[in-house]
Amino acid sequence: MTRYDVYGLGNALLDVECEVEPALLVELGIDKGVMTLLDEASQNKILARLGDATSKRTCGGSGANTIVAVSQFGGKAFYSCKVANDEPGAYYLNDLLECGVDTNLKSHPPAAGITGKCLVFVTPDADRTMNTFLGISSGLSESELVPDAIANSAYTYIEGYLVTGETSKQAAITAREMAVNAGQKVALTLSDQNMAKFFKQGLLDMLGSGVDLLFANDSEAFEMAGTQDLAQAIEYLKTISKTFALTLGAKGSLIFDGQTLLEIAPVAVKAIDTVGAGDLYAGGVLYGITNGMDWATAGRLGSMASAQLVTIPGARMATADLQSLLKKVKEN
Repeated sequence: MTRYDVYGLGNALLDVECEVEPALLVELGIDKGVMTLLDEASQNKILARLGDATSKRTCGGSGANTIVAVSQFGGKAFYSCKVANDEPGAYYLNDLLECGVDTNLKSHPPAAGITGKCLVFVTPDADRTMNTFLGISSGLSESELVPDAIANSAYTYIEGYLVTGETSKQAAITAREMAVNAGQKVALTLSDQNMAKFFKQGLLDMLGSGVDLLFANDSEAFEMAGTQDLAQAIEYLKTISKTFALTLGAKGSLIFDGQTLLEIAPVAVKAIDTVGAGDLYAGGVLYGITNGMDWATAGRLGSMASAQLVTIPGARMATADLQSLLKKVKEN
């Protein structure tokens, strides 16, 4: 059995990105800066209003973005997800394989249905707002898990968005248990402030007695901890994870390595699109700690990569550019 650095579990979504003015979000009644789940009819209505503005599409989903990054850096990665037997589903599978990511989709034939889509609105302030129709991904379940791959992965990485569905939440819990029983580590990302706000108990169910590594941004941490005080939020995170990476936007990030709170300096850039920044940060950290880096160096890799990403459109960087960043970090 192949050994993997990271096994990921999350939604498979075709990202449809468009640049809009805040006024359009107000017109459409869309909450700015967060992820909102929609039904298919509501998403199609928005697509019809956008017209030709929806020109760019990429294979995404938060967990997938992270796992692809691990592979692009040179790690061995596996991703479990669910797509339909439609054109976007075939496109998604091919994209994972081209990125060097192994997947359950090779052995689990897609079923009839609609592959999920995420409308990603980027406003002039570089903020990202997401409206998601999960499609067949909402039915992700334990059937999509590959126990041997989990048992042979240093980390199992779980996407917090899975908390919104009963079968997907249970799949996340089962994946965590499989990893623990195999003596491997578990990482989880809180994914979005709305997940912490509306599904806190579900996230706690997924966390169980605690995970080895937690990824969160400050707004998600504040929501989970029930405070706006950073020091209190940090203490709370220590109760649910042995280590954590806490991103603070332009202020950089904090990494708790289990003993020491490390400050990761920000990289000053002009942001034009923050889509996928947190996902890439997680990918850099996960690659680093599974490939011989100490926590501070892994944090710098994640920070540098996410900073460069926000200077270009879209949620993914070219492999050559990530390899160049990796070389730079190793040399310093």
